[in-house]
Amino acid sequence: MSDILEGQKTEEELWQEYKKTKSQKIRDIFVRQYMPLVKYVAGRLAVNMPASVEYDDLVGFGQFGLLDAITKFDPDKNVKFKTYAVTRIRGSIYDELRQLDWVPRSIRQKSKEIETAVMEVESRLGRQATDVEVATELGVSESEYHQTLLKVSGTSLLSLNDTWFSSDGSDSLSIEDSIEGNPSLNPDVVVEREEIRRIITKSIHELPEKEKLVLILYYHEDLTLKEIGAVLEVSESRISQLHASAKDKLRAKLTNVRKGIL
Repeated sequence: MSDILEGQKTEEELWQEYKKTKSQKIRDIFVRQYMPLVKYVAGRLAVNMPASVEYDDLVGFGQFGLLDAITKFDPDKNVKFKTYAVTRIRGSIYDELRQLDWVPRSIRQKSKEIETAVMEVESRLGRQATDVEVATELGVSESEYHQTLLKVSGTSLLSLNDTWFSSDGSDSLSIEDSIEGNPSLNPDVVVEREEIRRIITKSIHELPEKEKLVLILYYHEDLTLKEIGAVLEVSESRISQLHASAKDKLRAKLTNVRKGIL
């Protein structure tokens, strides 16, 4: 980056200056520097997207996330910009895909049925649902349930940008925002965000070990489903099933708990 820094300033110095001035010129420097990161994230996500979703569109969606990351990044926090930006870029892509409603209605309905079944089982038993229990709730065999998971695995867009709302409805909180903190928030909202963060962490840790590992490797290590399969020595289709199952369980868990918070 040193070849494009004005006056040979370090990146850290540029971030501090941008934080104070919000200079358009400095922002453009960061956009040029980190545009390859947008292409990298888009490429990783494109691997698991249907053919109807074009890579160039994902890159375009991701640019919004990069701009958002540059605007909101706080250089005083002990977080690398690249780590922070990846989450924002991925979330922006997911958000745009949601708005486009690209998922076929039949697949969306199947995903909703699974989510509802998981919610029902976990509400009744007070613990994480197993595949067999969810399949029974749906009235299908475990094999049929796994096949359904394969169909919805590439379309279930649970992300850190899923939105929660504060108790008075005045403030929307994404799962991602709940871990960032904001000193301008009133104490009640700060406490609420901390509670959401605790619930998310707890819910992930309660997932079956393999499902938890798949989420960690996919979202935090940026491995593809094929690469995760190689790590765990199982087929890519099995990883797709675990991925979909983990997301449906996590979404159902958060939905159930949300009713108790709000």
